[in-house]
Amino acid sequence: MKQTVIEMLNTAVKEFGDQTYVSGKTDEGWQSHSYGEVRETAKALAAGLLTVGAAPKSMMSILAEGSPEWVVSELAILYTGGVSVPLSMRLLASEIPFRINHSESTVLFLSHITAEKVGEALPQFENDTIIFVYLSEKTEVFDRMLASIGRKRGDGAYLYSELLEKGEQAHDALAQVEELALATAEDDTATLCYTSGTTGDPKAIMLTHKNYWANCRDSVEAFKVPYRDYSTLIILPCDHSFAHTVGLYASLMRGITLYFVDARGGSMSILRNIPKNLVEAAPVFLLTVPALSGNFMKKIIRGVEEKGGLINAIFTAGIKAGIAYYGDCYHTPSFWTRAKAYLPYKLADLLIFPKVRSIFGKKIKFCVGGGALLELGQQQFFKALGVPIYQGYGLTEAAPVISSNVPGAHKLGSSGKVMPTIECRICDEEGRDLPQGVKGEIVIRGENVMAGYFKNPEATAKTLKEGWLHTGDLGYIDEDGFLMVVGREKALLISKDGEKYSPEEIEEAIVTADGNLVQQAMLYNDHSPYTVALLVPDPEAVGAYRRRNPDAGADEILELFQELLTRFRSDQALKERFPAQWVPSSFLLIDEPFNLENGFLNSTSKMVRYKIAEAYHEEIDYLYSDEGREFTNPRNRKSVENLTK
Repeated sequence: MKQTVIEMLNTAVKEFGDQTYVSGKTDEGWQSHSYGEVRETAKALAAGLLTVGAAPKSMMSILAEGSPEWVVSELAILYTGGVSVPLSMRLLASEIPFRINHSESTVLFLSHITAEKVGEALPQFENDTIIFVYLSEKTEVFDRMLASIGRKRGDGAYLYSELLEKGEQAHDALAQVEELALATAEDDTATLCYTSGTTGDPKAIMLTHKNYWANCRDSVEAFKVPYRDYSTLIILPCDHSFAHTVGLYASLMRGITLYFVDARGGSMSILRNIPKNLVEAAPVFLLTVPALSGNFMKKIIRGVEEKGGLINAIFTAGIKAGIAYYGDCYHTPSFWTRAKAYLPYKLADLLIFPKVRSIFGKKIKFCVGGGALLELGQQQFFKALGVPIYQGYGLTEAAPVISSNVPGAHKLGSSGKVMPTIECRICDEEGRDLPQGVKGEIVIRGENVMAGYFKNPEATAKTLKEGWLHTGDLGYIDEDGFLMVVGREKALLISKDGEKYSPEEIEEAIVTADGNLVQQAMLYNDHSPYTVALLVPDPEAVGAYRRRNPDAGADEILELFQELLTRFRSDQALKERFPAQWVPSSFLLIDEPFNLENGFLNSTSKMVRYKIAEAYHEEIDYLYSDEGREFTNPRNRKSVENLTK
């Protein structure tokens, strides 16, 4: 059997034909589509594309929210022998043209959420004959977009349902689709996935059919996923490489059912609908990223705090006891440690935790974390709660999974063990192998490694060397064989004496610390005498404190932020994890959150550090002054006053 996505789908139809593959929310409720139905619909859509002039074996972009239609659209692209170009729904209008033009896309799938943004970007499209396929039922915004360029439906612009109808009736085109599918080779590019472009124009990663097949096989075998029994709610965007592989395609190997968050009300409704959809879909597992799981954690803690009294006391004691009871989940804590923690943990697990876990649905077993470093405190919290997050590591160039914790081999604080078919080395700056336990660059080789960067041989040559993918990430293999990822090489703090350190885990620990005072944190040290931090405060948490303490002044509130950072130097567990020289010695509260609109977050919600540092260079310099180093400095006082007005 050829190891292509199309053959994965064919095998899934043979094994799980009538079982639900994808399900989306409509006005009539959840509408489900079986594996067999999805394949036939994808073929019809592919034939429809060919009948309206889409060129076989061309690039076709998708800019839309996750849905059954999204999945069918990508499969249809592959059935034309083409390459899918999944684009982030969070892209700014100004970021869309480069990707459309660079990929030379001939077709663009869009929705009611993205049509207005596409309309803004259209004047910069180099291809004025690009075909539009509209995936939504609400056509008003699509018609307005077409009118702005003098087009109307039928003139190179079609509804999804119209193309399906055309394809179902086009027998010659359907026959051509079958021929194109048979001709698809394992080494053909399946998707062109763009990086976020935090340091310049984004690079386009060419992932082959074989890349997806290999990474899906490794993922389902590592987790020992049973046939037919699993389901998940796809919360991450479909363009996200983690959701793409572990969600959309790994499902084909085990008959997993995918539910998509209801987005009928627009992009803002997606976040609002997650809690309701979790209960309705009752997923067995979830794919998460730190920002998402951190948000869950904060809301859980706040919700229990609002219950107050005995409930909050039992919950807090239970979480603390659960953390002690499980330890790092790999080495069993001492008998006395477990004995001491047993009663408070079991009491909370009997009385409080089941109710809290029910917010994820009645079938939830675990989450799989990826996308960025997951702070240890989050891992401990969710393990104690009974919804463990099995943290993994990867990057899109690796399709993306490189390593993962799994139920049978789980070590908190690690990124799990490297997938069995992947070779992993830890190298120094000269490319020499380093011994176990020594930090260096993570370098891997395997069938999951990309073919290269599209139209960018220079970047390809720097990243792929003799078949080895140089990730640019730093890490080491610990004494138990687990991969410990410590951060991005380009995100390092650099001390005055040249020592380097990755800030991500400290930043995440600040954001998820007790009190939930901080929404976002960015540490800075560029050959400086000490580390400083820009903190975006959480207005809700500060407001709640002010309501409980109406007489609290600015200095008292600032003391809370100072205590949060001081804890990193006084708490023994934190001191062991984070060297004191990298803990911020001064901080400044920032009134404006880091977001997509101001360019301080990229489309995958990661901070664009150089832009933040450039925009706040004067504030950073201030933190190294005598006045700025004091946490009660005038600028911090003013920020607190703005928060509490």
